[in-house]
Amino acid sequence: TQLEGDRRQNLVDDLLTRHRQLEASYRNEGPEPDMSRSSLMAGGAKRGVTNPWLLEESEETRGLGFDELRQQQRRIIEEQDAGLDALSSIISRQKQMGQEIGNELDEQNEIIDDLTNLVESTDDRLRNQTRHVKMVDKKSTSCG
Repeated sequence: TQLEGDRRQNLVDDLLTRHRQLEASYRNEGPEPDMSRSSLMAGGAKRGVTNPWLLEESEETRGLGFDELRQQQRRIIEEQDAGLDALSSIISRQKQMGQEIGNELDEQNEIIDDLTNLVESTDDRLRNQTRHVKMVDKKSTSCG
């Protein structure tokens, strides 16, 4: 990334500056000719410059070697994969439950549609019978 590129460029610039200071110290030149070479290589703590590698290092990785860091990263990736697998199985189960609920709703809708049709046909028959009863009642009152 751009940030990482800038950080690395700063590290290179710092190394070049230290190299120049070390050469000047070796020749007893520069602003501080008595500055020892060991103080130049100590990380610049006496000059107010901090090591950017140490600032970004977390407690979990402090003191670990390259192989240990790689193993830790693999372990973290394996844990993330296990979490993603668990999440995937949960989502699959929810999908299956949703499909089962949808199927049940379809069946219930069919039952409701059948019931509606039966009620409508019963209502039609009841109206016809009511009409027949009214006709019989009308005929019986007219005859007698």
